[in-house]
Amino acid sequence: YFFGAYVLWNVVIMLIYGADKRRARCEQLRISEKTLLTAAFFMGALGAMFGMVVFNHKTSKIRFRILVPMFTILNFALVWAVKNYIF
Repeated sequence: YFFGAYVLWNVVIMLIYGADKRRARCEQLRISEKTLLTAAFFMGALGAMFGMVVFNHKTSKIRFRILVPMFTILNFALVWAVKNYIF
């Protein structure tokens, strides 16, 4: 169940990045950068990375270019630890 939830959560995060990109184009109320980065930190970094690439969103922001890959590594390390030590 953990891995299914992990995949589903990352798809949701990717779609959130896409929704924020759409809101940016339509000049609507945006999702804060803090919210986007927090979602990436809490096991959504892979989805955030795909969202950045697929929607070309936040790719020019240095903060995102550094933190999202770093969160991806941390997320993979946690998934590896869960896989090897809990299951």
